[in-house]
Amino acid sequence: MTAIASAPQVPAAPAAGRPFSELPLPPRMQATLEQLEYLTMTPIQAASLPIALAGHDLIAQAKTGSGKTAAFGLALLGKLNPRRFAVQALVLCPTRELADQVTQEIRRLARFEDNIKILALCGGTTMRPQMASLEHGAHVVVGTPGRIMDHLERGSLKLDELNTLVLDEADRMLDMGFYDAIAAVARQCPRQRQTLLFSATFPEGIARLAEQFLSKPQEVKLLEQHEDSKIRQRWYEVKHEERLQAVCTLLKHYRPVSTLAFCNTKQQCRALLEMLQAQGFHALTLNGDLEQRERDQVLIQFANRSCSVLVATDVAARGLDIAQLEAVINVDVTPDPEVHIHRIGRTGRADQDGWALSLCSPGDRRRVAAIAGMTGSEPEWHGLGSLQGGDDSPLVPPMVTLQILGGRKEKIRPGDVLGALTGEAGFTREQVGKITVTDQYTYVAVARDIAHEAVRKLAAGKVKGRTVKARILAE
Repeated sequence: MTAIASAPQVPAAPAAGRPFSELPLPPRMQATLEQLEYLTMTPIQAASLPIALAGHDLIAQAKTGSGKTAAFGLALLGKLNPRRFAVQALVLCPTRELADQVTQEIRRLARFEDNIKILALCGGTTMRPQMASLEHGAHVVVGTPGRIMDHLERGSLKLDELNTLVLDEADRMLDMGFYDAIAAVARQCPRQRQTLLFSATFPEGIARLAEQFLSKPQEVKLLEQHEDSKIRQRWYEVKHEERLQAVCTLLKHYRPVSTLAFCNTKQQCRALLEMLQAQGFHALTLNGDLEQRERDQVLIQFANRSCSVLVATDVAARGLDIAQLEAVINVDVTPDPEVHIHRIGRTGRADQDGWALSLCSPGDRRRVAAIAGMTGSEPEWHGLGSLQGGDDSPLVPPMVTLQILGGRKEKIRPGDVLGALTGEAGFTREQVGKITVTDQYTYVAVARDIAHEAVRKLAAGKVKGRTVKARILAE
């Protein structure tokens, strides 16, 4: 498999506006596209459709609203045999809402052929009507991983004749704890199939999925240049020996919930971590000396907002992707301008704004000039002195991570833990954050003010019908 680059380049996107008539689609499908006023392709469609229609496996970077549903919808519809009433294509989506949208869009695209049946299988509704629909036959199934697994386990869904598997918004599915369910579904699909993976970001789990379940995939990465309105960059000139204290000053002034602080060396990381912890910050570090279990725990706590600051080198943070990241602090200016662009691109994702705050000693001015030359923007300089006298109260992350003894080997799913906390334990859904299940442990973020009570109630109750041990994961 072609490796997924962790530091994304920004290739030129195929020009939007290329006509669908360029594609090798049947005349009736072309006529349907004209009726739907699908005349020209979006960049993701122009980049991915020729690959998908040629039968290749695909890894594509695309976010909601980019036209990706039509990209994989046209590809899977082109391979259907309408006269064969068997599931020939399966689309996995993270949520019921997205699955419903995808179902409606594929139905619109399928108008070119009579009697193509597209069925949505999601949780939140009873199984019996879905099982009855499957008995009557379906060509395309769109669903959430948990409900698809339920049907496979009952034998009501059979994938023997499947030729296309689509993983839509794969990063969100991983973030919701669906890795095992996706893997289990993929293993029940025929080996000779086409797999199309669409993801807005590329966390580590995407590479694992691709390596296991895609065959020689081609990659399409249409990275947008950072929008100045979303990532607000500021530069602060400080003496080299003052930069660690300067990080504390920035944190107290801007007060981001989650901050990724980049250092050029492991030694600098260790020194900054010691200073942050001494001043009461909930900070952790990533470095190459950590065992995999320790690294996993650090990333889990940072991703679920139980840790305010993650200190890392570029090497340690490779492949790291956090959905909500309010700030990036460049403790050291990187000598590589492309690395700087990649660093600050970790914040300001989706519809969120983010701060990119960079510290610069007098000797780093040449590096700053190189970054300005590559980005075509003048650095916005500010003085640290203007930030003095702010809020000196400690930054406290909103969540606390609980560690439960028991994971995949005990067949625990995120829904089991959520049910235990919101059922008998009596907490609200809003008090429970991200749930991560590993082989031996399950990690759940809960609101800080209920952490100790949640541990007591988990210990007193049951998860998946059995008593469990739980503790607050120490930072």
